[in-house]
Amino acid sequence: MPQIDVVRTYLQMLSPDQLRAAAVHDPRVRVARAAPMPVERYRALYREVGGPYYWRDREAWSDAHLAAYLGDPSVGVWVMTYDGDEAGFFELRAHPEDHSVEIVYFGLVGRFIGRRLGGHLLTRAVEEAWRWGSDAPPDRVWLHTCTLDGPAALPNYRARGFAEYYTQSYPYTVPDAT
Repeated sequence: MPQIDVVRTYLQMLSPDQLRAAAVHDPRVRVARAAPMPVERYRALYREVGGPYYWRDREAWSDAHLAAYLGDPSVGVWVMTYDGDEAGFFELRAHPEDHSVEIVYFGLVGRFIGRRLGGHLLTRAVEEAWRWGSDAPPDRVWLHTCTLDGPAALPNYRARGFAEYYTQSYPYTVPDAT
């Protein structure tokens, strides 16, 4: 299996005023919290969105572990639909130890990429993140991306107002396509 060098970039917003919103005004587009989020639905969406980008973290989790995680009040998942079809999702997690909210996962289903939905979904993720967690707004909203993600990911994060604060490189063994 080939090994490649991957660069992971961490980005953050320190104020809701940093958000440069993008919106899609189309009644076929809806973003709503999935509460509760069934494990099977989460796994299917996670695989469909993240499969091309080697998302594998949640695959190692048992259904019981994933169900407990998704049921944790510090975690929330929102799903974007387009004319009733699932088009993408984002997952938030509050980190009370540093009073931050992380956009843990974010992405679109492949057939919806290129329709200008990513900026809209990220805008909603940031808006929800500033409201997520405790009674008071977080001190920051953050996420990370890497060079395995789609080519529009990092430009979208920057365009919405995220600023880079840390990068790291690491080797990654590309899984066998089979």
